[in-house]
Amino acid sequence: MMINVERILPATGTEDKNMQNENRNDEAVSPVIATILMVAITVVLAGVLYVWAASLAEGNTGNDLTMYTFSGDDAFGTVTDGMDDNLIRVTMDYGGDLNWASVSVKISIDIGDGNGTSAPITCSNPGDSTGNCELVEFGDTTDQFWSVGDGVTIKESGDNICSSGTSCLVTVTIVDTREDTTLDNSEAIAE
Repeated sequence: MMINVERILPATGTEDKNMQNENRNDEAVSPVIATILMVAITVVLAGVLYVWAASLAEGNTGNDLTMYTFSGDDAFGTVTDGMDDNLIRVTMDYGGDLNWASVSVKISIDIGDGNGTSAPITCSNPGDSTGNCELVEFGDTTDQFWSVGDGVTIKESGDNICSSGTSCLVTVTIVDTREDTTLDNSEAIAE
């Protein structure tokens, strides 16, 4: 029986050097890939944040991020068959000053007879009584602004909008005509 013995050559050191170089190359690739991934993730996150911020700013084109809150309630007095009844009062509860020149107030009336709500009627701003309804300002009436705490009484002006013996649901829409945005929709019952 013959034993076949292969002769093993002594290591010259080049195999170890090649192995070390391959290990170094593998180690060098990982930080490069990690850096590229980190940059890619950062760019994607920056893009998402930009789109999100742009969509938030889309509704506000001015420098003002003011929100408005208004409340409506029944006006003093009772509704009659006359053409100058006080219908409801609308008060600004929260928001920045609004110049009357850039405010439009519209009302729609639902008298509960099943016929639905009337077409919107644009009311005249304080000091102008040319429409079928007018706004009579209360609070600080010395300036040209609708401010927090100030309000308006919405009043019939030459037209019997809501008759005696009926409860009229008055829907008020307040629009900033300068920005062409609806600031509020309030409802109150005039009796």
